[in-house]
Amino acid sequence: MTRAEIITTLAQPFGSFPEVLAHWSRLQPDQIALVDDTRTLAWTDLIDEVDRLAARMIETGLKRGQSVAILGYSSVNYALVFLAAVRAGGVAAPLTTSATREQLEGMASDSGASHLFIDAAKAHELGPDFLPHMLHVLLDDIDEWMAPSGTRAPDFAPQPDDPFNIIYSSGTTGIPKGIVHSHTMRWRQFGTTAISYLEAGLPVRSLASTPLYSNTTMVAFLAPLFAGGTVRIMAKFDCAKWLEHAHSDQTTVTMLVPVQYQRLMDFAAFGDFDLSSLALKYCTSAPFSAELKAQVLRRMPGSLIEIYSMTEGGVVCLLSCHEFPDKLHTVGRPAPGSELKVLDDDDRPVPAGTPGNLIGRSQTMMSGYKNQPDKTADAQWIDPATGEVWMRMGDIGRVDEDGFVELVGRAKDMIISGGFNIYPSDLEAELIKESDVMEAAVVGIASRQWGETPVGFVVLDAKHRDPDEIYAAVNARLGKTQRLSALYAIDEMPRSHIGKLLKTQLREKAEERGLQA
Repeated sequence: MTRAEIITTLAQPFGSFPEVLAHWSRLQPDQIALVDDTRTLAWTDLIDEVDRLAARMIETGLKRGQSVAILGYSSVNYALVFLAAVRAGGVAAPLTTSATREQLEGMASDSGASHLFIDAAKAHELGPDFLPHMLHVLLDDIDEWMAPSGTRAPDFAPQPDDPFNIIYSSGTTGIPKGIVHSHTMRWRQFGTTAISYLEAGLPVRSLASTPLYSNTTMVAFLAPLFAGGTVRIMAKFDCAKWLEHAHSDQTTVTMLVPVQYQRLMDFAAFGDFDLSSLALKYCTSAPFSAELKAQVLRRMPGSLIEIYSMTEGGVVCLLSCHEFPDKLHTVGRPAPGSELKVLDDDDRPVPAGTPGNLIGRSQTMMSGYKNQPDKTADAQWIDPATGEVWMRMGDIGRVDEDGFVELVGRAKDMIISGGFNIYPSDLEAELIKESDVMEAAVVGIASRQWGETPVGFVVLDAKHRDPDEIYAAVNARLGKTQRLSALYAIDEMPRSHIGKLLKTQLREKAEERGLQA
């Protein structure tokens, strides 16, 4: 199959991801497919090892549609197991390394996996009594476990609704929800992206520096492989190593979350590396400030595209930052094939420019939460006129006159004080205006007098300006119903593994300080 024929295949409404990888292997057997700090794998070896792993999974009891749990730092071996699970007709179920033992046990049980691929470091940390009923395979030793060289797994023809993977949500309490993506969803999501790379003639050399258990990383992992590219996998993000890899690999495509962009911008030796090959940079998963977008545009070459969506799906908004420098305060406009509604709390449309609950749909929606139909139903909005399924995005936003979407805050984070709606982002914007404030966050806490009241947290620069001075200055600019009840300076903001601000922990900090509101 030629390159042009692969593009034609990817343009079909549905197809087989493993077959596309096999086509690339035959077309470019010696080109590098995967690389990390310990090994480099050519395309012909990628397909050989994926098949051998898939065959061994089936031989040891994996059934069609059954999950394969993966736990450990990202690596070539981790990626091979992910791909092999799909090739075998199973479901890749990567588990979050930062989760508690109880959460990991809950996720593994929820997934229905009988196989657990785990790296040596995590196995040592969790001990021999961790999930004893499952077949454990060390990621470090998969070359010894897989079937003999040349073994081919039985043919697998995926059906559109077959599950492809389960991505577990980054919830900080309880057992995370398992978000199921189908083969159709992944085909639609990344087939189009791969075609855009191929038709543009872009040599795809991707640098993946977020964890392989995160949906964010799939943009830098699955899409480049669909396009026959090369993917370098980092076990853990480090500014110096990221810059060294981007320089030496002549990286053309990458995905970074906002906190990673910020760390790169703050890195003293940033200017010492040649990043001229960077053609396309993505960002998603957390708020990306207009100031940081502008700085990245000034200092890093290539296009910058922000993606706004959810792991569950819903609307997909895209902001080509390099094309719309006056819209950096937004997350862009709905992508082709995506639709957006802005509704009030009674599910009625709001006037243009008015903040409301964002409801969206697209061709890349989850199949549902694993084993949780009630929570799946809660996440959906059914159009009463058409019966169409939309997703509740969980954000409050408004759409400007040009169709660009500006986020105001998370719906669950909106503060209702004395009957008035307070949007934390408005208060955070005022705090950031103050000199010495590097980061700001506002949360609502219970108040006997007002129902809820806003409390602010700031990270200050080395000058350590008095928080009381900042508190007074900001409250002087705010309306009476918006004013902060308290402001605390902290060393750093609590964040998830992909940089999402954990406001639950900030609320706990406020409670620990014994605030009486």
